[in-house]
Amino acid sequence: MDEAVVLRVRGRVQGVGFRPVVFRLARGLGLRGWVRNDASGAEVALGGAAEAIARFQAELPGLLPAAARVEAIAGGAAGVELPPGFEIRSSAEGAGARVALVLPDLATCPACLAEVMNPRDRRHRYPFTNCTHCGPRFSIVEQLPYDRAHTTMKGFEMCAACAAEYRDPADRRFHAQPNACPVCGPRLTWAGPAGEALAEGDEALRAAAAALGRGRIVAVKGLGGFHLMADARDGAAVRRLRERKRRDEKPFALMFPSREAIEAACEVSAAEGGWLESQAAPIVLLRRRGGGDDLAAEVAPGLPWLGAMLPYTPLHHLLMAELGFAVVATSGNISDEPICIDNAEALERLGGIADFFLLHDRPIVRPMDDSVLAVCEGGPIMMRRGRGLAPGTIALPGAPDGWLGGGAQMKNTVAVTAGGNAVLGPHIGDLDHDGAARLWPQTVRDLLDLHGLTLERAAADLHPDYASSRGAAGLCAAPELVQHHHAHIAAVMAEHGLEGPVLGIAWDGTGLGDDGTIWGGEFLVCTRAEYRRAAWLRPFSLAGGDAAAKEPRRAALGVLREMGSAAPAPGLSAEEAAALEGLLRGGLNVARTSSAGRLFDAVAALLGVCQVMAHEGQAAMRLEALAGEVAAPAYPFGWRGNELDWQPMMEELLAGGEEPAVAAARFHAMLVEMMVAAARREGLADVCLSGGCFQNRRLTAGAARRLAEEGFRVWRHRDIPPNDGGIALGQLAVAAARAGRKTAGRACQGGGDRA
Repeated sequence: MDEAVVLRVRGRVQGVGFRPVVFRLARGLGLRGWVRNDASGAEVALGGAAEAIARFQAELPGLLPAAARVEAIAGGAAGVELPPGFEIRSSAEGAGARVALVLPDLATCPACLAEVMNPRDRRHRYPFTNCTHCGPRFSIVEQLPYDRAHTTMKGFEMCAACAAEYRDPADRRFHAQPNACPVCGPRLTWAGPAGEALAEGDEALRAAAAALGRGRIVAVKGLGGFHLMADARDGAAVRRLRERKRRDEKPFALMFPSREAIEAACEVSAAEGGWLESQAAPIVLLRRRGGGDDLAAEVAPGLPWLGAMLPYTPLHHLLMAELGFAVVATSGNISDEPICIDNAEALERLGGIADFFLLHDRPIVRPMDDSVLAVCEGGPIMMRRGRGLAPGTIALPGAPDGWLGGGAQMKNTVAVTAGGNAVLGPHIGDLDHDGAARLWPQTVRDLLDLHGLTLERAAADLHPDYASSRGAAGLCAAPELVQHHHAHIAAVMAEHGLEGPVLGIAWDGTGLGDDGTIWGGEFLVCTRAEYRRAAWLRPFSLAGGDAAAKEPRRAALGVLREMGSAAPAPGLSAEEAAALEGLLRGGLNVARTSSAGRLFDAVAALLGVCQVMAHEGQAAMRLEALAGEVAAPAYPFGWRGNELDWQPMMEELLAGGEEPAVAAARFHAMLVEMMVAAARREGLADVCLSGGCFQNRRLTAGAARRLAEEGFRVWRHRDIPPNDGGIALGQLAVAAARAGRKTAGRACQGGGDRA
């Protein structure tokens, strides 16, 4: 008996080859109807034998491309007239919110790479080859639904051969929106520092490889913006890049020509290798092999890790095949500014850095830095979500459309609600820098417009001086204010679908507390809507305002004086020490903090690891590297009311007699035991870890292991950064919970609660 149904499919189904799969399956089962994109995902109308329709629904999930993700399928009887066959129809242009999930840019698939490397293929050495399984997505889409007319490829009319592929249901490029070839697609240009064209096409690519081999710095326009590239073996070239980019010591990311080349330089686990070769193709932090490579020391000064990635576009594959060696592939910007995406902008902003430019004429809609992650105990720690991973979505059931999470000041990202999800935008950067601050409202507007949303409400950090807080207040009257560390823990809860109460351990560098002091070593009993500050690290004073966050020696001075020690702080001249002592005594330009990040700084300074940081987090990174794999017992600590007291540890450390690596290991172990002690005292089954300190793999692995040994369920970020890149999600989770609650969470009643 024949029947007719309409299926409405939600999830990641646009730009992944979903419609071609549906088309082929329906045709094969003798069904009539259509498939088309719509504002929520895709719509499939089916008519035919009930058994065939049932088989369609059973077989479809197993046939979908790896990049597709179906979240929900709602079906009902069809009240529409169906055609005699099955067809792919133009997208439905409905009014209202467009909540279909946008796909991130995808690394080149093996089939496309084989074509590019095949001298007999018409796409041989074509750097913009793609298909339904790979290529640009988020970086080129201008609006939804995802169709060629809504992308920057609309300016490239397909030739007859490409159009035939696009229309052929049996072809891999059936409805591949960025489809192109050397006849009709984007082209490369090799340009000098003033933008003068020197070569075109494949000659341009070969010229770029030759320049890199001569030690030149080349700005290369890629998928989501420009890279600045230099020979990673050439110390002089790397030093010139550091000087011109104003990036003194922060590690550079490296692109290697192959997995084998990475393994020659680094230790690579199965999980790390999986990420390197994934469709996201992120930068992965890997432990460097001792003395086993020819890389310049300047690529990652003083650290045992390298940020490594593989080529992820045909352009990068071709370039790296020409070179055969690793290159620095760092963001095309002056340090901490947004990455360049436009040719003219790059020539202006990077003209004093790059010797040459490898350009192309496919416009990029939005900047996309490379994603960065590390692997800890087999699972990812996201450092930055960008190209390949953004945009991302986390379910927030019941959240109204059109809410904004403005994020934090550092490592800012923004998020909006659409279709019961939080849609997380790409990494923006540190809003202390003018370029990132200007990018913030553009990114907000872009996310809203892309999804057809009207801004209804905003959530912002409690700190009134954050650029994101001011921006949210400018866009929406009376934004919902969310304490920074509550947002950290709410982000973990949202990611894992937890309602609470949980014990949240939120450790980072800084966040305004509701008592006006700087928090950062917090133990919070949380539901999504509320929190209670249950315990915290013993506070100490920091002299000199923002400078204290950049100079671990100031944190060391504050710790010493807090514990009543008159010992001199390392790295300070007599004059500097006298001036800072005066500030501490007078309380002028002094902040009290419970920050775990600043405690890391103090220990790093006292152990001689780092006195003044060249980049954010440097002291903690060096302390983690110093501890290495050393096994050592925890330093002692104590309780002072609700404060976990580090003074017993400091007294033993100052007494000396231990190798610095042992002391660093004992410090990490003590922090883990502090977490266990606080968890025991509160007695909640679920413990959530968040905050920038949990980028530290030794700390995260140790905490997860010890807490699990004590019987706690441990939750940490997997898809979202533990640093401030996850704050926007937490803000939305808190705001949605507050709006939807009927009664306050019982765990958060009593003194010190904050709603």
